Amino acid sequence: MKIFFAFLITLVVSVEIKCDTIDWSAHQWQAPSPTDSRGPCPGLNTLANHGFLPRNGSNITIPVVLNAINDGFNFQPINLLRIGAKLGLLTTDAEDSFSLNDLALHGTLEHDASLSRNDYALGDNIHFNETVFTTLANSNPGVDYYNITSAAQVLEQRLAEDKIVNPTLINTVKELTVRIVESGFYLSVMGNVTTGVAPKNFVQIFFREERLPLEEGWERSEVPIGEDNFDTLLSEITNVTTWAPSGEVICPWIRLQPEGDVVVVEG
Repeated sequence: MKIFFAFLITLVVSVEIKCDTIDWSAHQWQAPSPTDSRGPCPGLNTLANHGFLPRNGSNITIPVVLNAINDGFNFQPINLLRIGAKLGLLTTDAEDSFSLNDLALHGTLEHDASLSRNDYALGDNIHFNETVFTTLANSNPGVDYYNITSAAQVLEQRLAEDKIVNPTLINTVKELTVRIVESGFYLSVMGNVTTGVAPKNFVQIFFREERLPLEEGWERSEVPIGEDNFDTLLSEITNVTTWAPSGEVICPWIRLQPEGDVVVVEG
């Protein structure tokens, strides 16, 4: 009997050790150099700063980016991520890879009413903008976390702010979808994909410093973030978000290459 219990203890310890197989000593945060490529996505910038993506932010292929997201965040390569990675290739003339700054191409993945970047029409759409981020940073007052309700409110407020300052605002269902996915992303990777709750401190470090808040106690999601639980979270955000298309462009549209006109996708 003692041998049996000793075996169980050994098994439990082994399982616990294997829960997080990342060698974090190999993924310490490093600030990008002036020649490193960074783009409008804080998540991918963070992965590059920690060495899950190439630290120079260049020559990123679809398998590389999907593996990096899985390794860094325990976020499985679900269909949404695969589509996003493929769209990344449309932002460059390279055959099978992109750089992080390529993703700033307006109208492919980059969009108006960002949570942390200025609109393309208003200036710098690549670098973190504290004024823009204030809407998210100051949301859900009185508590130390963000949740589904606050995320939806931030989406609505950012859009309302953008309608005032950007006369060329693009606000179709495509932009709404991307913005909801981004909100679900920060709630799940910095918090809990099941509850949709994320500590404010973690989220703010993630956006402002493009750093995983390991020193502050953050850990990768214990539960793999996958098709079912992430889709549920997105549905919950959608259900409490009020939205309607606005502006001159109503149909979803996408830019298929760095040069030339956009292609309107009827939807």
